Amino acid sequence: MLLCRSERSLPRDLKEKIALFCDVDTEAVITARDVASVYEVPLVFASQQVDDILLRLLKLEAAPRDLGRWSAMVEALQKPRGEVSIALVGKYVEYEDSYKSLKEALLHGGLAHQAKVNIHWIEAEGIQGPDWERQIEGYDGILVPGGFGKRGISGMVNVIRYAREKQVPYFGICLGMQTLVIEFARNVLGLEEADSTEFNPATPHRVIFKLRELKGVDELGGTMRLGAWPCRLREGSFAHQAYGAREISERHRHRYEFNREYEEALRAAGLEITGESEDGTYVEICEIPDHPWFLGCQFHPEFKSRPLEPHPLFRAFIGAALLERKRRLMSRDWASPGQGAVARA
Repeated sequence: MLLCRSERSLPRDLKEKIALFCDVDTEAVITARDVASVYEVPLVFASQQVDDILLRLLKLEAAPRDLGRWSAMVEALQKPRGEVSIALVGKYVEYEDSYKSLKEALLHGGLAHQAKVNIHWIEAEGIQGPDWERQIEGYDGILVPGGFGKRGISGMVNVIRYAREKQVPYFGICLGMQTLVIEFARNVLGLEEADSTEFNPATPHRVIFKLRELKGVDELGGTMRLGAWPCRLREGSFAHQAYGAREISERHRHRYEFNREYEEALRAAGLEITGESEDGTYVEICEIPDHPWFLGCQFHPEFKSRPLEPHPLFRAFIGAALLERKRRLMSRDWASPGQGAVARA
């Protein structure tokens, strides 16, 4: 079998010529034409019976092909009924492939609502100065992803405060949850020097600190909490509503954790712990209930999202963003993403 990359479908006479010189059947010369989305590739190959050819060559039996759900998914991708604009504020946005799994998971969340997700890549380090708010006005949702190191942290804290105060749906992943806790401790509890020991080892309020089992371990190699771990959800929380279950399992990749010494004070101020490890040791999810949708998780849900099975948290986040877009469209103040608000009749 020959897969021939092409901008358009290969005509029969050209396939016959290729087959002659390559000593293969004409039917085995397959057009691998350019498509708008990688999700269209299975349909392009199926239309040329690639699966049937392979099964015959390998002398394998298989059930009849059924691409109904996949075709419906691709159609929803090509013909969305709505759209949302999401500000992804990170420290590696110059290289979008650094967030490839995250990008696809957002797309999957949009597919769950037949909506197009417009991702706007914003460098966290640039969210500074007197006019920084103009960079993030007008978005339907804000997401802060994972990462390591101090660079860009102040910008992330700024956008999280903006999302909290302006009632914009917020989703924080790994570092995005840790910075959520830092922002809340500083600006709601009034602990101005609250920080993570990753960024300031001498902070008097270490609301995020190194995993307790890593105390005294400074090497980076193999010193993270990795792999799938179970988590218990609080009933009625955003997370519980999204998953529809009390017990879940998610994949982790982190070296710092929520400091439960501050749990009581944070809860009293309005930050809820809605997910924790099975033994109660680690905080996995933080939320602000008095908000349209405000959630941070220590794990990486993007790793488990699939086009036909969007991850529950991404589905819920995009759903909240769609409601935010509708609310803004109906209000007198409309803002184009990153351009500030303008009066709307």
